[in-house]
Amino acid sequence: MPTLTTREKLERIEEQSLALYATKSAQSLGRTLHGDEHDDFRTCFQRDRDRILYSKAFKDLQYKTQVFLITEGDFYRTRLTHTLEVAQHARTFARVLGLNEDLCEAIAYAHDLGHTPFGHAGEEELDELMRNDGGFEHNIQSLRIVDSLEKRYRDYDGLNLCFETREGIARHKTTHDHPVPPAEFNRYINSTLEAQAVNIADPLAYCAHDLEDALNAGYLSTDDARAMDNPLMNKVLKKCTGQFSNFLVSDTVLQSRLLVRTLIEEANVMVIRETQRNLEQYNIRTVEDVRRTAMDIVAAPAEDWGDFNRLKDYLYDNVYKKAQVCIMNEKGKLVIRRIFEHLEKAPEMLPSLWRTRYGQAGNRSDKKRVLTDYISGMTDRYAMDLYQMMFAPYEKVMFEFRER
Repeated sequence: MPTLTTREKLERIEEQSLALYATKSAQSLGRTLHGDEHDDFRTCFQRDRDRILYSKAFKDLQYKTQVFLITEGDFYRTRLTHTLEVAQHARTFARVLGLNEDLCEAIAYAHDLGHTPFGHAGEEELDELMRNDGGFEHNIQSLRIVDSLEKRYRDYDGLNLCFETREGIARHKTTHDHPVPPAEFNRYINSTLEAQAVNIADPLAYCAHDLEDALNAGYLSTDDARAMDNPLMNKVLKKCTGQFSNFLVSDTVLQSRLLVRTLIEEANVMVIRETQRNLEQYNIRTVEDVRRTAMDIVAAPAEDWGDFNRLKDYLYDNVYKKAQVCIMNEKGKLVIRRIFEHLEKAPEMLPSLWRTRYGQAGNRSDKKRVLTDYISGMTDRYAMDLYQMMFAPYEKVMFEFRER
């Protein structure tokens, strides 16, 4: 009897340990762009996760804004720490529900690869600049990155990920995300439960950590949290006061940590319980059952999710619309617009790789897409350094352009 490879053993473990409705590695639709590339030691989804982890775009997330510009302090979340927290939430759901953790992790790691510098403000500005040329949506840009923009292999561009991972990226949807996925992903009514887990993990993560950052920054206080009169927040505050005897007299940092920790626990419980109810109510037994069910199975109760959305609305009005945050956003938009418009007039200022791509692009719309690829891949720091170098009269141009 032939000896099984480690990958084959792992695939057997998945068959034995994961739920019937989980997406198994051995049943993947495979790498549809450039053909399958089997590994003796890792499943296909583990390999996807690792390819994303080692990509340049993933590394650059550490210097991209979540809400507060990285220049404002070292203790705020970045796009990278947000991504890691989304992965952690999704893996929690996967463990409890019997889903494929590796696929959840791969999708989570990739879901924000296409994000611009300066957070959603940067995305809005690029979308406006590309309004008549296809627009800009960071999930579709994430797909462009893993499909063609990453340069790591000799025989092809991109990362050649599995269909299920790419689908999870293309169909990622939240309050901020409304992508129109390419036609190849319309073959199914719905995406996998693993993709759905990442979809709901994303807002849970950013709502919780943005609340914590706002408390630490002094934009909000626990008194403000009480004044929200939000049933979910009231429940969390009551639990904090009952469980942590020193909660009311703790310093702001400890209070924010206890508050957010409890909020996450409550959110996880409501999602897991509702998902388990949905699995039973809609008789979900196989991956095919998931695929042909129009509603999302991984979800929270409507009433609780309404309270959660009202909490997000509160953060939007009282944090994201704070004068300080709006000023940071406008600065980011200005940096992106001026760089874009100037490079369009003087493309010879592009680094050599991008200058070549720009020259090879056909019409004006294609050339603008090259500029969009270049700018969206910048970190906050790179964009600000380039802005200074391009527009500050006494800034010296001393270093060779780093290719982005």
